[in-house]
Amino acid sequence: MSQKRALTQLYVYYDGACPICRRDRARYEQWAGETGDSVTWCDLSEYGEHLHAIGVDPDVALLSLHLEDAEGRLYEGIDAYVLLMKRVPRLRPAAFAMALPGVKPVLTAVYKRWVRRRLAREGRLPS
Repeated sequence: MSQKRALTQLYVYYDGACPICRRDRARYEQWAGETGDSVTWCDLSEYGEHLHAIGVDPDVALLSLHLEDAEGRLYEGIDAYVLLMKRVPRLRPAAFAMALPGVKPVLTAVYKRWVRRRLAREGRLPS
């Protein structure tokens, strides 16, 4: 009889005011199935005090996905996406590719530029 390994809880700090972010969260939850139970989604607008307590400026968190594991380790940007995506079988190949040394810096630059443009367009870009 095989025994399933329990997944540690992940806390994902995301921009709940962003329609794309909400859509991506819903898609993740759908694809993750039961694995999704090990992920707690935390809307930045409700977790400002906690973010400050763990050393993350909420304005900085608005600019990039942040993730905290059960041991309190923080992951940001592409590293956070990779950790999250590794939990979903259909996303594992993309997570592997995203973490490659030549790919990660390019994705990081593109992601940061996209987020800044989106927030500027919405009038929510932190100063």
